Amino acid sequence: MSEFLPFAKPALSEAAIEEVVACLRSGWITTGPRVQKFEEMLSAYHGGRRALALSSATAGLHVALLALNLKEGDEVITTPLTFVATLNTIVLAGGKPVLVDIDPATLNMDVSRLETAITKRTRVIMPVHFAGLPCDLDPIYALAKKHTLRVVEDCAHSIGAEYKGKKLGSFGDIAVMSFHPNKNMTTGEGGAVITEDKDVINAIERLRFHGIDRNAFNRFAKSGSVHYDVVLPGFKYNMMDMQAALGIHQLPELDGFITKRIAFVKRYMEALKDWPELLLPRAPQYPHKHAWHLFTPRLAKMARDEFINAMKAENIGIGLHYEACHVFSWYKEHCGWKPDDFPHALAAGNSICSLPLFPTMTNAEQERVIKALEKVLKKG
Repeated sequence: MSEFLPFAKPALSEAAIEEVVACLRSGWITTGPRVQKFEEMLSAYHGGRRALALSSATAGLHVALLALNLKEGDEVITTPLTFVATLNTIVLAGGKPVLVDIDPATLNMDVSRLETAITKRTRVIMPVHFAGLPCDLDPIYALAKKHTLRVVEDCAHSIGAEYKGKKLGSFGDIAVMSFHPNKNMTTGEGGAVITEDKDVINAIERLRFHGIDRNAFNRFAKSGSVHYDVVLPGFKYNMMDMQAALGIHQLPELDGFITKRIAFVKRYMEALKDWPELLLPRAPQYPHKHAWHLFTPRLAKMARDEFINAMKAENIGIGLHYEACHVFSWYKEHCGWKPDDFPHALAAGNSICSLPLFPTMTNAEQERVIKALEKVLKKG
């Protein structure tokens, strides 16, 4: 039998690996010149807006919300179909998560339900661009303007995606990117906040490193001063040069990675289009470019755990992205949510799965996946 095929795998060039080695040999492996260079590259990629590199997208969401000075009881509207970090950071920043059910076609927040969720305590709308598909942002920003709200876009799945011809993060309020190993580009672990709000930038610069008013690279360089001030209690959320060494080489390859992902998705869609056993992802009507971080069909007939185990027996890895957050114990207990409160998210969360999709996957490997699907779903 062929070796195990994971659902995701980072595409690391020799140049990226050599950059990490050079970083190790340089003697400076934490936040330093490579992080600065990576931030400058991210800024250029997003139209010149400021990019602040962090240890993760979770850290980015957390400090972005803290920078908005949430008060206890302030509400942040988001989706139940997301990784739980989206909700966790709202709670950790002092806010209260409020959920809007998804559109079952796109799996993104159902924007038609959004305004009914807005109250006098709402401060932030946090859309999640699920699997790399941009949300319909025009009505979201129109509502934010109407009700004087901030928008923090959870772009953990969607760096490189486009909405109406513009890259996510190159416009709007605040965007948070992820560079986890299974994302479209990686720094091992890592994330970034993209914004042009000077107050948010100033707050994040301090929050990401202990509240200190200058970073270690500046303090310990020949021309720097070892003295510093602490202007607020901060976190240890900084990115390391070892991580940025990967990002410096990954970012120029990102659009090419997405092109390859799109090609594999087209092959999946063509091969699986007439299968009643699967509900395939559907595209919205507004102009967009899907980043295809994940390819997430839904099982129409077979129980998911049975399916995942059967695919593993064929040496094919399947991801689960995601179970709906409102069914988790802490959120049921503290927010009072019941499973049926968000029926579309519940149904998707109970049936969704992620098929193998990554830039270095071969056509032969994808054909293995399709043949295994035929066998497991009893089409062959």
